[in-house]
Amino acid sequence: MTGLTVWYDGACPLCRREIAFMRRLDRRNAISFVDVAAGDVACPIDRRELLARFHASEDGSLLSGAAAFAAMWRAIPQLRPLGLAARNPLVLRGLERAYLLFLKGRPRLQALLSRSGR
Repeated sequence: MTGLTVWYDGACPLCRREIAFMRRLDRRNAISFVDVAAGDVACPIDRRELLARFHASEDGSLLSGAAAFAAMWRAIPQLRPLGLAARNPLVLRGLERAYLLFLKGRPRLQALLSRSGR
């Protein structure tokens, strides 16, 4: 098992695309990706909570939202500088605000991707 586990919604076309991109970047296989929608998957918290926000576990600490993305970025060499910058509380707060705005538009983006067959 890796030091970083990422839980994602495999039923979401937007999430699948994002995770596919991250898998391509994760050439060292530093991240364990877990599809929460796959059914019988061990979840550290309620499945609905995992599906509502992005979650990751970094060295045993459960993170969500921008903090979880930052942990994933730190595990990928090309994105590590961004992940390290997010350790700054002001940067992380700004990323979390952007993430919350994204969550508001996520249903529309999912619908668009579903209709386009991607």
